[in-house]
Amino acid sequence: MHFTLRQLVIFQAVAENLSFTRAAEALHLSQPAVSMQIRQLEDHVELPLFEQLGRKVYLTEAGRELYDYSRRITDQLRELEEVLNALKGVTAGSLRVSVATTANEFSARMLAGFGQQHPGSALSLDVTNRAMLIHQLNANECDLVIMGRPPDGLDVVARPFLENPLVVIAAPTHPLAGNTEIALTQLASEPFVLREPGSGTRGAMERVFAAQGIAINRRMELGNNEAVKQVVSAGLGLAVVSAHTVVQELETGRLVILQAEDFPILREWYLVHRRGKRLSPVAQAFCEFVLKNAETFRATSALPD
Repeated sequence: MHFTLRQLVIFQAVAENLSFTRAAEALHLSQPAVSMQIRQLEDHVELPLFEQLGRKVYLTEAGRELYDYSRRITDQLRELEEVLNALKGVTAGSLRVSVATTANEFSARMLAGFGQQHPGSALSLDVTNRAMLIHQLNANECDLVIMGRPPDGLDVVARPFLENPLVVIAAPTHPLAGNTEIALTQLASEPFVLREPGSGTRGAMERVFAAQGIAINRRMELGNNEAVKQVVSAGLGLAVVSAHTVVQELETGRLVILQAEDFPILREWYLVHRRGKRLSPVAQAFCEFVLKNAETFRATSALPD
């Protein structure tokens, strides 16, 4: 079987866009040129890689298999380039970091600080939920992940670098605001605004309530922290969030932290990658930067002691 790296790159672009037109635009090629390269690749593998139903393009089974292998090949070539650059003393390189939504604020500051020290590096930050982080780790779609509890059942290296206290937040007008030593049972009747199922923050909260046999009064589920904070600020319920995500709201008085029993839930942020993954020089440098400087990016002025 004979095909060129160029054909693989073009195939991967079509597979990711599921469109010959968009792939051609992304590669700055004409659509006929893209179509010709795909036809030649299909001739080499002696199987169809795409099928068109109506106006939509889909990968065939052979196409899905080839896409999986082509991504591995391009990842290996990118890694080879970075290793060779390191041997030549070149400090530039690319870095793909994916972070949990609750770590977005301080992670962005860390990446910006790292970029200032390594101006030749190309940095990519993807902010997503826990389920997608685990998928990206499993599929080797990123170099490093910043998340709370490391995933079970996946062989990873996880290094803790920063405390992540989870707190109960409320609107400042809430009847419990300002109270001390609030029993967990007092929260049983309070409506809670929850993150989506699978969220690490939600899972930690559910474990604390379940340990005392308390059912959570679910008012609504939302898919991101900003929405959760807005709903709580409007007085529509309580929520459990990472204290790192509410610093500005605490300072401006839009939200308060309730002094509830068993809170804060003390967790940690982890820097995670697949075990056996060969980190590029840039990724290694970022790990060292995070482990050394994480505390300096922690906004502490309004956080609980």
